[in-house]
Amino acid sequence: MPVNESVTAALSLIEKDASKTLGVTVGTHTVVPGQYIPRAEAQSPPELAFTVPSASGTYMAICLDIDAPFPSFGVLGPILHWVQPGLKPEPTTNGQSILKVTAPFVANYIGPAPPPGSAPHRYVFFLYQQPEGFDGKKYAPPNGQNLSNWYRMRYDLDAWRNKTKLGPLLAANYFRSN
Repeated sequence: MPVNESVTAALSLIEKDASKTLGVTVGTHTVVPGQYIPRAEAQSPPELAFTVPSASGTYMAICLDIDAPFPSFGVLGPILHWVQPGLKPEPTTNGQSILKVTAPFVANYIGPAPPPGSAPHRYVFFLYQQPEGFDGKKYAPPNGQNLSNWYRMRYDLDAWRNKTKLGPLLAANYFRSN
C-alpha cells in the first residue's frame, strides 16, 4: 500500500483541531468524523462546506477509501473515490461557504462498496486550495467518461499532490460504511 503522509495528516488534523473539519453532507447525513453511514445512503456525491481562506479562491476535494479491501488487509488501498476540482465558495449565513462544483471531475464520485463480510471502511475527504491555472482536463478521462477502477487502486495521494502542486491540507473529514 502506498504510504500516504496526506492520509495520516488528515486524520491527525481533524483530531487535533475541530475548526479544520470539512463539512460533508452525504444524503441526509451531516458527517461527524467517524460516523457510520449505510452504503445505500452514501452513493451520491456529497455537498461540502468550509470556512475557506479566500472567497475568491478555487478548491479541490479528494475522497479515498483507506481500508480497501479489508481494514486488516489493505493490499488494494487506498482506493480513490473522487477528485473534484473547481469548487467555488458560496457564502452562507453561518460563516461557512458551500463549495459549489464549477468544473468537470477528474475522477467521478463512487460511493462505498466494501466487499461482503468486511468491517466498515473509512472514507476520507480532503480539501485543498486548487493551484492557479490547474487544468483538470489534462488529468481526467476523455469526454467526461468515468475513471476506470484500475486507476483507483493503490492511489498515491502524496504523488498527486506533488504532481499538481497542491498546497497544504485545509480541512478533512471521514465517515465509515459497509
